[in-house]
Amino acid sequence: MAKLVVQKYGGTSVANVSRIMKVARRVVSVKRAGCNVVVVVSALGDTTDKLIELAHKITPFPNEREFDMLISTGEQVSVALLAMAIHKIGVQAISFTGAQVEIITDSSFTKARILNINTKKIEAELKKNKIVIIAGFQGITVNNDITTLGRGGSNLTAVAISKVLGADVCEMNTDVEGVFTADPRVVKNAVKLDVLSYDEMLEIASLGSQVLQPRSVIFAKKFNVPICVRSSFSKGKGTYITQETKAMMEGMVISGVTYDQREVKITICDVPDRKGIAARIFNTLSKEQINVDMIIQNVSRTGCTDISFTVPKTSFNKTLQTAKQIVKDVKAGKVVYDQDIAKVSIVGVGMKSHYGVAAQMFGALAEKNINIEMISTSEISISCVIKKEKALIAVRALHKVFGLEKISKTIKKEAF
Repeated sequence: MAKLVVQKYGGTSVANVSRIMKVARRVVSVKRAGCNVVVVVSALGDTTDKLIELAHKITPFPNEREFDMLISTGEQVSVALLAMAIHKIGVQAISFTGAQVEIITDSSFTKARILNINTKKIEAELKKNKIVIIAGFQGITVNNDITTLGRGGSNLTAVAISKVLGADVCEMNTDVEGVFTADPRVVKNAVKLDVLSYDEMLEIASLGSQVLQPRSVIFAKKFNVPICVRSSFSKGKGTYITQETKAMMEGMVISGVTYDQREVKITICDVPDRKGIAARIFNTLSKEQINVDMIIQNVSRTGCTDISFTVPKTSFNKTLQTAKQIVKDVKAGKVVYDQDIAKVSIVGVGMKSHYGVAAQMFGALAEKNINIEMISTSEISISCVIKKEKALIAVRALHKVFGLEKISKTIKKEAF
């Protein structure tokens, strides 16, 4: 039985006709090597951003159903053009929208969740020896409304397709060689990692790296879908994302340093220090579907306290309006905010069995006179909110103090 490969290509990979032809040749080469191939494609270049900008010129708060109708159109263009390019090479291919292959989702517009995928049409075309091309990022409800899966949703489409088809590998072809110890545009001596655990990749993706959508990593871990992150523009092996192994935990302590400048800190001041107030605040935010990241509450000394939390900048206006209503409801003081923040984080499964990592991180930031405003930890990560202007200095300092430019990839290779 032929190996089944699912390949995903991001917007930069298909940004123009020349790149579309290169992707077509790359896909065809895999097909000619004897594999069945399913391709998931994002919209061309910055098409989605332009569509979003267009919507916001009409209204700052577009109806979410109509918003999905608009921003889902970019992928329909890219799948059709890629199919044409493959036809030009002389190989059979067929393109489908998410609706045509029945990627069924719930009705949470702009961030829908996949409920089911009907594989019959895909499998029928693969049996005809065709390359199947599917629009990423989109699905359809049982009521035939078009939905989108959130930014980076093509990653989720690719992983979900891989799962239901039982693919041998899910390749995420993008504009980078793989996953690095830090953003190579910020840290020149950053090192590409050969293998990462699902948990490490999830933390890296959630804490600022835009290589993979976090939801796609969660899905891959849940169903053990093997992922390879690699470049669309080279033949490098990339980075494999797989199950955590003992070799990983006994290898390097820290796998990477990330930063995120896309959050804002909101503080509700003078909150009455009474039982159930925090639950009331965050239940209200949850009902508004506002995704809260880090939370800190000051110690109460006067019967009141300040509660600070971070949210994505894309949710800032909605959060600010909700927070002002909360102030009235709980009889708090006022709402203040800071948009000039950044979150820097260190990630590594090796942290589970090593002590002193936090002290080393805080010491490195102190040496650069960087003040820490908020701290959050998990079993394999530590995050600090600092001033935005210090973010790149912090990333370079942390990369250096943990010696990531000198890491050996031998342990990671053995782990895979």
